[in-house]
Amino acid sequence: MAGEDHRRVLDPEQDTAALKALTHPLRIRLLGLLRQDGPATASELAVRTGESSASTSYHLRVLAKYAFVAEAEHRDGRERRWQAVHSVTSWSNKAMEASPDSRAFVGFSRRRQIEHLEVSLVRHEADITDGRLGQEWVEPSGISDLMPRLTPESLTELWQVLDRKLAELTARDEGDPRAAQVVLLTAGLPLAPRDNPGAEPGTSAPAETDGADGADGADAS
Repeated sequence: MAGEDHRRVLDPEQDTAALKALTHPLRIRLLGLLRQDGPATASELAVRTGESSASTSYHLRVLAKYAFVAEAEHRDGRERRWQAVHSVTSWSNKAMEASPDSRAFVGFSRRRQIEHLEVSLVRHEADITDGRLGQEWVEPSGISDLMPRLTPESLTELWQVLDRKLAELTARDEGDPRAAQVVLLTAGLPLAPRDNPGAEPGTSAPAETDGADGADGADAS
């Protein structure tokens, strides 16, 4: 769990240009890769993403312009290396309701997180099958789709408890050589009652809700 020094909190009024910069799919993927795998050059990121070095270099400079990435220590002085400035990007969902653009950004970011979950699942299964992860990880791994009935206050409390516990466990395991990077995506998405309970899934209008702070995840490709 990242401390406050490693968290970038976006303000929809002050960070309009930064928000727009993050809505480019390749940029958010590059930022995620730097957060997950550490510093890299534009050429290295081009190989991982299947893009050209010119393209990754351009988009890294855009991310640097808005302080999402910065130059890292160079290995040989020949090619610029980049690193993520923060490990988490977050925002207030209520503040993001202020404009159509900021609301669209939240939706875009959430859908990228869902894509990240799918990619991470494929990678996890391959790591287990090919022996890159030990069998001790088989039992605790998984995805849950619980559907509890909660009040807005209880959902807020749940996020707070999760944040505190995750920070505690992350600090406890920091020096343990057995610790591995874990992709942990959580969702709390209230749903309005259906007008027609017998309707097919997806046929009713989506609920407009406030939730916990969002954070764009690393893209594991």
